[in-house]
Amino acid sequence: MTAVHGQRRVRPRRATTTAALLAATLTASLAAGCTTSGGSRDDGRGRQQPASPSESLADGGSALAVKIDNARAARPHTGLNAADIVYVEQVEGGLSRLMAVYAQELPKAVGPVRSARESDLELLRQFDRPMLAYSGAQSKLKPLIDKTPLQARPAGRKSTAYFRGPDRPSPHNLYLRPARLMPSAPGSNVLTTGFRFGPAPAGGKAVAAQSVRYPAARFTFTWSRSQGDWLVAMDGKAATTTDGQRVTAGTVVVQYVRVRASAFHDALGNNTPYTETVGSGKARVLRDGRAYDVTWKRPKATDGTTFTTAAGKPMRFQHGQVWVVFAPAP
Repeated sequence: MTAVHGQRRVRPRRATTTAALLAATLTASLAAGCTTSGGSRDDGRGRQQPASPSESLADGGSALAVKIDNARAARPHTGLNAADIVYVEQVEGGLSRLMAVYAQELPKAVGPVRSARESDLELLRQFDRPMLAYSGAQSKLKPLIDKTPLQARPAGRKSTAYFRGPDRPSPHNLYLRPARLMPSAPGSNVLTTGFRFGPAPAGGKAVAAQSVRYPAARFTFTWSRSQGDWLVAMDGKAATTTDGQRVTAGTVVVQYVRVRASAFHDALGNNTPYTETVGSGKARVLRDGRAYDVTWKRPKATDGTTFTTAAGKPMRFQHGQVWVVFAPAP
């Protein structure tokens, strides 16, 4: 089967008064517009030739990955619904952070932006020289970032691409202007993830909700038949963006992985967990109100991740945004 990328869904805008004021504040700080790419393209690690010179790697045709703060003080997020993929990982103290990957649409702003972790480098190897936007990294990690085949864009090197919002205290107020890093959205051909999209496979179990817990964070995905999406909640509260939209996902992947201690610690001495995304294991895929217990496999870092049903068939995702939650394997 040929894999087809998730097509963008148009979400209705339901801005509340508070959210509208916050969005207006951020908009006033911006000098760049929203850019989209034309059409969906094939995926499944198929390395097609770019459709035009503007999509070549030399011209910035690479995925944009943004490390996003997910502390309570960092919410609501900005620009999250425009992402093609949202990865969730555990960090110090049992908290969580997000890695949002953009290809088909570049929002005006994304954030709040926070620092990179060692696990991010392995995760991003599946893309071809992706651009990584982050607030910074501890000094011992910087040599590893320099050796990884990605385009590092920390706040210090591209200061005009970042700005501080006035609505919340530092460090939860750093935002990125994606258009200052790349002229246009590169298109879905850069999403070399191995994900396959299409009709749902046979089987699965009807589920109303699925939760994933870290020591100090909780995510719940609730099926909305009326919206045809999974509604995202964080720490027991409905997740929204600064323009008042609910955060939703077409497909949710709970991927069970090994989470081990790394050689890095935060300023308080807490160890930084390392999430291993190369290997194999079990996963649960949520789509269309049903849950599918599958296996995942990623032989090496430069490969995408394949998901296979119990019948030995490729697990196909629903079109739209994909959330991948890395959960510690039992």
